[in-house]
Amino acid sequence: MKHFSTHPAPSIRLGGKLMSFELPKIMGILNLTADSFYDGGQNTTLDAALKHVEQMVHDGADIIDIGGQSTRPGAALSLEEEELNRVVPVISAIQKAFPNTILSVDTYRARVAEEAIRAGAHIINDVSGGQLDQQMFATVAKLQVPYILMHMRGTPDTMQQHTIYDDVVADVAVELGHRIATLRTLGVRDILLDPGFGFAKTSAQNYELLLRVTELHYHGLPILGGISRKSMIYRKLDISPAEALPGTIALNTLLLERGVQLLRVHDVKEAKQLVNLLYS
Repeated sequence: MKHFSTHPAPSIRLGGKLMSFELPKIMGILNLTADSFYDGGQNTTLDAALKHVEQMVHDGADIIDIGGQSTRPGAALSLEEEELNRVVPVISAIQKAFPNTILSVDTYRARVAEEAIRAGAHIINDVSGGQLDQQMFATVAKLQVPYILMHMRGTPDTMQQHTIYDDVVADVAVELGHRIATLRTLGVRDILLDPGFGFAKTSAQNYELLLRVTELHYHGLPILGGISRKSMIYRKLDISPAEALPGTIALNTLLLERGVQLLRVHDVKEAKQLVNLLYS
């Protein structure tokens, strides 16, 4: 008997296939940068990246999320060409080595998003929610691919200066709602929402958002929960990101209990085990 259930949400179209969310999906993280907060530098060669993807696919990842720009708090923005050179060859290689795997590109740049889709990615995951590149929404509309709309204010370098809210959950819902309306006007069909844990939010606001994430189901779209090994866990516990797996599992359980449909994680095997425990 199932213990948990996801909140009803529309399927997304991935070429000629549909991805539904009756069971939560797992998105495995592939960071290609040297300065990501947890696994920076581990996947900077093509061989290392492919080996990590192979392990995540084996462990049950439904989507591989590939990023070539660190978005940790305080991160400086890389050059566009540098990001392209990191991301596009790896996506092409993964598409060839694992042709049945769904790939997401983690970028806020429209050109990088478009080149990544051309190389074989299926989904655009934009941490800025279209705020850092004014061409992003038009590019998504042109490409007609699923788009993960995340809530953030400012840039990764300045976002922690933008944490004033009347009500963090209500304000996030409203700000996402305005962007959803713009995307719909442009004809974008497949949208997923990411509340943006850790982005322009204090630790207390992150937990308020976590506990009340059910309110974002108002929009009727799949919700991605991305809390894996973040500072809301390791700083609260006074540990390192490397020690934050138990806390990640605990908070992912709360997300699942609140009907979140997609978990973005560093640790695919453990996340898949959690889903199997709670949904079978």
